Amino acid sequence: MERLQPQKDPAAIERRSFAIIDAEAGDPKPFSGLCWEVARRLVHTTADFSILDNLIISDAAVLAGVTALREGRPVFTDTRMALAGVPERRLTPLGVKAACLLTLPGVAERAQKAGITQSRAAVELAGDLLENAILAVGNAPTTLIALIQYLREGGKAPALVIGMPVGFVNAAESKELLLEETGLHSIVIRGRRGGSPLAAATVNALAEIALRGRA
Repeated sequence: MERLQPQKDPAAIERRSFAIIDAEAGDPKPFSGLCWEVARRLVHTTADFSILDNLIISDAAVLAGVTALREGRPVFTDTRMALAGVPERRLTPLGVKAACLLTLPGVAERAQKAGITQSRAAVELAGDLLENAILAVGNAPTTLIALIQYLREGGKAPALVIGMPVGFVNAAESKELLLEETGLHSIVIRGRRGGSPLAAATVNALAEIALRGRA
């Protein structure tokens, strides 16, 4: 117990955590440059290096997300939990607004009337608002499926889709559909793993990069 010194500075704790991750990842890193900054944030969120085995990320996708944030494009999430994981202090300096798709006016009514899930109704209602935005999906595969249907019907594409729904039913399959969409930038955790904390962590990592460029 005497060796355990209380850590009171969150920023210092984060820096130390990142240093540990860098050291344990070894060289060469699984990813490089800005991709590693995002990947490292995901390891930090889960304390699990194996999450990197299923991570699909590219320089182009990271740049698309950072550019969207620097241009003040909105961030949409599939759940309130993911939205809660993105603090305003990271987005406000960029002039970025964030919202949960499920809270858009008329979602429940449209879903009930059309006999569809609220996630699909939300994508349909969002419509052109998604153009050049960031869509972070950490829970609902139906959101990804609805987005892909919307795009194939001629809808406007987001600048970046963060595809990390978690679960046993359609989660892995929806991510593969997303990866098949050519010309659409995405950051994806393949398979069943994912979750709102990881989707939010990805947005946070991108925002940190975008803010650094503004300094």
